[in-house]
Amino acid sequence: MGIGVSSDGASEQPTPEGAFERLMAGNGRFASNVRSIDSLVSHLRRAELVKGQKPFAVIFGCSDSRAPAEILFDQGLGDLFVIRVAGPVVGTSQIGSVEFACEKLGVPLVMVLGHTRCGAVDATIDEILEPDPGHSHHVLSIVNRIRPALEGLVLQNRHEAHEHLNDLAVRANVRACVEQLREGSVLLQARVMRGQLKIVGGEFDIATGKVEIVSA
Repeated sequence: MGIGVSSDGASEQPTPEGAFERLMAGNGRFASNVRSIDSLVSHLRRAELVKGQKPFAVIFGCSDSRAPAEILFDQGLGDLFVIRVAGPVVGTSQIGSVEFACEKLGVPLVMVLGHTRCGAVDATIDEILEPDPGHSHHVLSIVNRIRPALEGLVLQNRHEAHEHLNDLAVRANVRACVEQLREGSVLLQARVMRGQLKIVGGEFDIATGKVEIVSA
């Protein structure tokens, strides 16, 4: 998987490609209802992790309870650096969290993860098609971050079946988040250019359990 070993015998970070392969292999197990022994017994590494962490991937995903990253990628304690916010949406704190993981922990892979039947995306679609003056200011702050990537698509496809429109919109939001991470951080951009980091976008299908890459 592209994992090296340092001179003192400690495991180094995998390459971006190796990290991607490891992540997707884990999702393949999850979708097949299989768990690896490593993930099942990862809690036994608690004492080891007191000394520090070395997650191999950042998962920047939605807060939806049906999309817990460690489970759907069949990973264990200390394997993933997880950032979750409804949508997801990219703000300064989210970019800073990704930068921390990549610069300080050497994480070689970031996956922006949307999912089917997303409520935050649904709220944005509804607000575009029929604004609701009753939305709280805080909910609107999320909707308004998602809206620019969706508005044209939603208006153009407003007569599509709702589930299909949601799926199109989820993918559009994921691609927008990937672009915002790639373009919104000089630090991340430099690591991508040097081949130290890969930023990809995926959609998790909550019915099948599979993650499909929508932005590579």
